[in-house]
Amino acid sequence: MNTLDKFDLAILAHLQADGRLTNAELAQRVGLSAAPCWRRVRSLETLGYIRGYHAEIDRHKIGLGVLAFVRIDAEISSGARTREMEEAICAIPEVISCHYISGKGMFELQVVAKDLESFSNFTRSVLLNLPNVKDMHTSFSLGEVKSSMPPVPAAGV
Repeated sequence: MNTLDKFDLAILAHLQADGRLTNAELAQRVGLSAAPCWRRVRSLETLGYIRGYHAEIDRHKIGLGVLAFVRIDAEISSGARTREMEEAICAIPEVISCHYISGKGMFELQVVAKDLESFSNFTRSVLLNLPNVKDMHTSFSLGEVKSSMPPVPAAGV
């Protein structure tokens, strides 16, 4: 399945909107019978188009009121040192997103914390002690305007 057809794209769009759909509901919505729909979903999972199913949690309701964007620059940009930083960053639960970026800095992290004091403590005890850190710049979210998953392309695109 190198090319996605209209049914595959419809399956992806419907599951992205509601990952709790039963196979019967999904099959009805995309215009397939249950067995072929189930086989397509399993194939999309196996091929990595569907990476998982999860609940979207409101971070504020679980006490994580601070969202910070942290840009980290490395002291040395060798492959081994970069992989060491990547592994260390991936092991930190408070880092909810990390991107290897172009321009100024090497990594852009999204970090959650209870409040500014806990973020400050976290920065001093964890982020500044990551291997190979040269510099760090932080910006804070003042409010979320939009957060969404990537759009599923329309059939035929």
